[in-house]
Amino acid sequence: MLLVDDEEIPLPPALGDWDYQMDLVLRRTVHVDPQRARAESGLPPEAVLALAVVWTATGSNLRAPADHIRLEDSEVRTCELVARLRGGELGGNLVMDTALVLAETVTGGKPAAPRRAGSVLWSDRHSVRLQGDAPQFPMAVIDFARTSFPDGAAWHLQVRNDLFSATMGSVLLLVNEANSATTTAFRNAGKPRPVDRVILSSVYADVARVMVEHALRHPDFVDGAVFPEESLGSTFMGLFHQLFPGASINDVRLRFERSASLFASDLHAAVKIFQDI
Repeated sequence: MLLVDDEEIPLPPALGDWDYQMDLVLRRTVHVDPQRARAESGLPPEAVLALAVVWTATGSNLRAPADHIRLEDSEVRTCELVARLRGGELGGNLVMDTALVLAETVTGGKPAAPRRAGSVLWSDRHSVRLQGDAPQFPMAVIDFARTSFPDGAAWHLQVRNDLFSATMGSVLLLVNEANSATTTAFRNAGKPRPVDRVILSSVYADVARVMVEHALRHPDFVDGAVFPEESLGSTFMGLFHQLFPGASINDVRLRFERSASLFASDLHAAVKIFQDI
């Protein structure tokens, strides 16, 4: 269940109006019969179990536990698990995994019974696509120090390689929350200051460069190719023809392969970097 304005609704498959400033609170109720779970798993009656929820955000590459409850007795019970998630740590697809696990290592039980702490006896998965229908570029503000990205980078664009996949689940702009100038520029995007305009223009130019270069490196991105509506390939095609009207993909690819530095200058001119400042 998703908590929205003090009301709970079933978790939808997509949250089209979500953005990185929107935190999420999710709750689920699980009915557990610990005694039956132990018996059907071949565990001894004294085995300690636990219910745990772990969330994973494909956009930010972050994964963390959300809540857990230890089950030491044999009483049938109803457990309530709550996940409070920061919007700045999310993005892409949010996956919620609930599992009944062995909380502590056991030595008794049947020969084939699980023994190690963390062994999964039962699991269930729910997912929600964030930013799925929103008319905005998918983005998230995260702490790069908690990821594999360089701590000093201001932003990073993630792009998947499947041109037939949905754009909103294939492209994500990650902004480093430690870089206050960049995060402030996005926060002020509605009424940007001169310095914000410079930063936003730089980000736009870099995003366009990464997307076009990614497309040109893909063997399926060729003149005459047809991709589904709202797919990554269709988005690449639209961006390419917007930046290089009348040019063929083959010709632009040759220019890119012959001189990457000159091609970068071509892109700066095409996106009109800093011209609206």
